[in-house]
Amino acid sequence: MATSKRRIDHIVLAVHDLEAAAEFYRRLGFQVGARNQHPWGTENRLVQFHSSFIELITVGEDRKAIPPHEPGRFSFGAFVRDYLACGQGFAMFVLDSPNAIADAKAFAQKEIGSFEPFFFERKGRRPDGSEIHVAFSLAFAMDARIPNACFFVCQQHFPENFWNPEFQKHANGATNIVGATLAAEGPAGNPAAFLAAFTGVPGWQDEQGGTTYALARGGSVHLERAQSGGCFTGYNIAVPDLARQQDLLSEMGIPFSAAGNGITVKAEHAFGAAITFVSGC
Repeated sequence: MATSKRRIDHIVLAVHDLEAAAEFYRRLGFQVGARNQHPWGTENRLVQFHSSFIELITVGEDRKAIPPHEPGRFSFGAFVRDYLACGQGFAMFVLDSPNAIADAKAFAQKEIGSFEPFFFERKGRRPDGSEIHVAFSLAFAMDARIPNACFFVCQQHFPENFWNPEFQKHANGATNIVGATLAAEGPAGNPAAFLAAFTGVPGWQDEQGGTTYALARGGSVHLERAQSGGCFTGYNIAVPDLARQQDLLSEMGIPFSAAGNGITVKAEHAFGAAITFVSGC
């Protein structure tokens, strides 16, 4: 089975109430970062792991700050706004990039994206309160058959300022995002060519007709059949002790189901995105 050179960088979860979502993630056993504001009209809070992170995001009060989509330009803020107009949940899936400019050109050649790279920077803070500078370049890709799912790659320009072991200490011991699930209408192979082009590897089919694309550092994205539409439905998080996670959920009164090597909090209980805790370190 071929494995992509790319790893999961982060996932973007669009929510109506950012503070309520942050509190829920704390109850799940995660450390949630401070609130950040973007100049394009969105606000976020991050949950950082060893080499990936969860971005909880919402639209800020100044909706006029959101730029419109334009030919060749993907509006991050407009996508989040439009996604939230229909509901909340797992909106964007992100892989790492060593060179976003080169990736944008490659996506255009593969006909999976014709957008200019998007650069942004902001100030952040270390756990001790000292200020740092972080900057990112993004290259977007989209499949018209799944308009409610956005894909992009992220180049970190100052990774030494972003990744911090102090932010990666969670009460549940979580270490990384290790999987994402995309549901698409009709035969699961419909967006298969897009995902192969985006990840850089062919997928392998399972007995249920789904397709899995193996990513670096033990990650994967799984394509499964859906009754209608197309969207991301959930993601997997590695924790060192499933029994500990189960006890934590029970203590917090969060409904879950346990099956095989996993504990799942359903989407209706988790701001629109199912969370499956799996054994891993």
